[in-house]
Amino acid sequence: MFSKYKKAGAAPQAVKPEAVANLALVEDTAPASMRKALKPAAAAPVDKEVKRKQRMSDIKLELHRALLDNLNLAALEHASEQDLRQEINDIAVEVLAEKSIVLNREDRMILNSELYDEVTGLGPLETLLKDDTVNDILVNGPQQIFVERDGQLELTEVTFKDEKHLLRIIDKIVSAVGRRVDESNPYVDARLKDGSRFNAMVPPVAVDGSLVSIRKFKKDKLGIDDLVNFGAFTEEMAAYLQAAVATRLNIIVSGGTGSGKTTTLNALSSFIDNAERILTIEDTAELQLQQTHVGRMESRPPNVEGKGEVSPRDCLKNALRMRPDRIIVGETRGEEVIDMLQAMNTGHDGSMTTIHANSARDGVSRLENMIAMAGIEMPLKAVRSQISSAVNLIVQASRLQDGSRRMTSITEITGMEGDVISMQEIFRYQRVGLTPENKIIGHFTATGVRSHYADRFKMWGYDLPSSIYEPIAAQ
Repeated sequence: MFSKYKKAGAAPQAVKPEAVANLALVEDTAPASMRKALKPAAAAPVDKEVKRKQRMSDIKLELHRALLDNLNLAALEHASEQDLRQEINDIAVEVLAEKSIVLNREDRMILNSELYDEVTGLGPLETLLKDDTVNDILVNGPQQIFVERDGQLELTEVTFKDEKHLLRIIDKIVSAVGRRVDESNPYVDARLKDGSRFNAMVPPVAVDGSLVSIRKFKKDKLGIDDLVNFGAFTEEMAAYLQAAVATRLNIIVSGGTGSGKTTTLNALSSFIDNAERILTIEDTAELQLQQTHVGRMESRPPNVEGKGEVSPRDCLKNALRMRPDRIIVGETRGEEVIDMLQAMNTGHDGSMTTIHANSARDGVSRLENMIAMAGIEMPLKAVRSQISSAVNLIVQASRLQDGSRRMTSITEITGMEGDVISMQEIFRYQRVGLTPENKIIGHFTATGVRSHYADRFKMWGYDLPSSIYEPIAAQ
């Protein structure tokens, strides 16, 4: 073995407690019980694959104990991936020989890879995190892990050893960002190293085992062209949105959970001029803006003592003092809404945010409700007047029943008519039916209404042809 990673025979070295916690991911079991599991009595017939998985799990338990006994934990932080993989392989070969355990080449490679993931990564979740086809990872207790691929949920074969194993992985994630989760604080939001959004709830709040959700961070940002190719919207809609963003209309992207709001916001931001100063405010930093002059802010929850909170509203108030040309808020969900609307009304044209709503009209109602929840006592007409003068455009993103994501509506806010906010829909997604495979059949169409901002577009150099506003007949 590599002596620089193997413990010396003298007194043990002082190591950081978190190093031990990160390595000891599986609960130790008695050798006798392990040997019993490795040589089960031939009582009732057991499925071969289940038996094989149990055997591999028990072998991995023994190897974990060997890693704890032999690895120099203090040196792991400076070890290269190649050296560490070789060291784990050497220890595994030695232990398997001592226990007279014979494995084929494929099982040995799988075992070594899993051990490396346990030591340096997130154990069973590492395989799913590395899978580019997976968008979300959803853990319902140690034995049930779902993933979302192409908008559809599916159960995986990946499992944790037990609840303690799952809790250690959760603790490893949250401790890395200075958070804590336990019975007194049973839920936590965090961000993984790669930017993925992580949320967990542990017992006693989670009744049948810890609940974990991971929204994976996409390294490759989807641009407008990509979304058009995927069928999220049309080239005509893209041309309209380019004019809307470039001429500094204030835009809200509305939609449900997982509908693609952040992806749409990212794509729209690509139309912002590189010379503009942009400030972004998010709970978890997900936006990937390509402009040169971007300042990113991330809110922070209170610590275990209830102190140190930095709310989105705090970030927004400070952003207004930093001379931004545009402010982009990842999601508006609370009292920061009033500051966001005031920013849109006071010289920060072209600002954007997302909200949770099922339609453009619902989005306006949600803005009204958030202002009321913020404790701002204003007459309803004044609230609506503030919204109508601040927001110019609502882009509705939806995830349809077949898992596909579409920009189902683009609606302009044109002002007030009495006590009601007047709106006009410019584009919509028209559903026509279902295929035998339950895929939605539909098409995008203009509504025939000319944009309220057509003259503004023309003044800024975006003279859109009148043909893009002409409805398309169903085929």
